[in-house]
Amino acid sequence: MQESLDLIKRGSEELLVEAELIEKLKSGRPLRVKAGFDPTAPDLHLGHTVLINKLRHFQQLGHHVMFLIGDFTGMIGDPTGKNATRPPLSREQILENAKTYQEQVFKILDPSKTEICFNSTWMEPLGAAGMIRLASQHTVARMLERDDFSKRYANNQPIAVHEFLYPLCQGYDSVAMKADVELGGTDQKFNLLVGRELQKSAGQSPQVILMMPLLEGLDGVNKMSKSLGNYIGITDAPRDMFGKVMSISDELMWRYYDLLSFLPDHQIARLRQDIAEGRNPRDVKVLLAQELIERFHNRAAAEDALVDFETRFKQGAIPDDIPEVRLAAADGLPIAQLLKAAGLTATTSEALRMIDQGGVRMDGQKIIDRSLHVSVGATVVLQVGKRKFAKVILEQ
Repeated sequence: MQESLDLIKRGSEELLVEAELIEKLKSGRPLRVKAGFDPTAPDLHLGHTVLINKLRHFQQLGHHVMFLIGDFTGMIGDPTGKNATRPPLSREQILENAKTYQEQVFKILDPSKTEICFNSTWMEPLGAAGMIRLASQHTVARMLERDDFSKRYANNQPIAVHEFLYPLCQGYDSVAMKADVELGGTDQKFNLLVGRELQKSAGQSPQVILMMPLLEGLDGVNKMSKSLGNYIGITDAPRDMFGKVMSISDELMWRYYDLLSFLPDHQIARLRQDIAEGRNPRDVKVLLAQELIERFHNRAAAEDALVDFETRFKQGAIPDDIPEVRLAAADGLPIAQLLKAAGLTATTSEALRMIDQGGVRMDGQKIIDRSLHVSVGATVVLQVGKRKFAKVILEQ
């Protein structure tokens, strides 16, 4: 029992309510474990996989995993963390994105042990009368307790009525699916609690809530997001994925190990000890990059990425005597500013022009994203053109 509980709680932020989960586990029956994803973009990134990895843990323990694709709620748009109403997506966009989600999720989950659900299955038959009955179970005052709604209301920013329906729809999903456990990010707490309340009203045992932390993106500051350009997509090419993993700071690397790696805790602890005893953190970062590439591509791709890395870094592709530059930046620096501050370009405009021309590399990887943000704690080798190099250490 304790081993199962430890695996479930690994990397989690909050568990509500642990005593209820223990009682459910003692029953001996497979628990119905739910996690929902609105297909608002065509591809998943590593931030999404934090929840999917946790679903995998439940599968390993013999529980029934339900991967919910919010094809209905995706047309509403969850306003969580947003300060404005999100534009709705068309059904065609939703269905196309949902198809890619199904293909990508099985790079982590066991298809034979996964139930793919679509919430349009029960939401559309609910109809207008059913939606009104559902809306009657919550008050406006209660909705305004939600942090993003309360802030927008206080700032006189508009809140569309349909946005109030999103938490209710997510909660009703739990009723329809008879969920024992629901997984979600820490920004989903309000919605997850609504599910418990609606289940109680429906005469069901309320679901246990397991909240996972939000994975920071490559900048080490903001939540991983495609809109911010700080993401690693699970469909990224192996070389790109390798380069992005190698660009994260040594400190952030452990966050990625805890939330993304399938290595057992004792092996991760051993790697921490190795670094404390003098092992180069870059070598441990290489192991993480290889693990992720093998998961989302294959072992051969991971091996090729390592060979490419060794060719560029260990066989003299970069000079050994490059200058070392230490820079202070509280929140890291955008790549163009970093190039200028390191003395590799005269201006940020020149830096952007060199990026556009394909003349900038970081750790041997060509930089193509003008918006790339390098986080505090990172140590990177920058190259502009064929002859300008600098080893840059970003400090607090």
